Formats: sequence, C-alpha cells, structure tokens
Amino acid sequence: MSHVKAGGTSKNNRDSPGQRLGVKLYGGQKVKTGQVIVRQVGLNKRAGDGTFIGRDYTIHAAKDGIVAYSQRRFKLFTGKTAPRTEVTVV
Repeated sequence: MSHVKAGGTSKNNRDSPGQRLGVKLYGGQKVKTGQVIVRQVGLNKRAGDGTFIGRDYTIHAAKDGIVAYSQRRFKLFTGKTAPRTEVTVV
C-alpha cells in the first residue's frame, strides 16, 4: 500500500502561449521586402500602397522603403464609413 495519501487532480493547468501580436515596425522606420510590419487578428489596420496582407491578416512590405501610418475612412458592410489606420510603404 501507498504511504502517501492520494493527491487531487489539477484542472486549471492549461494555458496557451502568447501570439506576439502588434506593430513590429513604426512610422519612419526602414523596411525590406517581405518584412512583417503588423501582426494582428482581424482587419484593425488596413494594407495600403507598398504592402500586402497575409492569410492571417499580417501586413507585410511589398517593396523596400519607409513605413508610414495614416488615418483614412473606410466603407463598412452597412454603408457607413469609419476611420481606420492605413499602413503604407513609401
């Protein structure tokens, strides 16, 4: 027989690692083709000129240049317009 009493089971020991989302390169910084500019879930920031958007909404640089952020109004599904941040590479 065991000389130690049975211990209880732990139920809250599951956790996933962080996804490292966010802005990776800020306005005015140099960028090379293919570099990640923003990692995001959903379309919080929109891809403008000189950038392209990946399948997981990550914004990459399509050419070498300097990152720039600007506010623009985008049309929503309902027809209403809302301000969103647009990422461009100049």
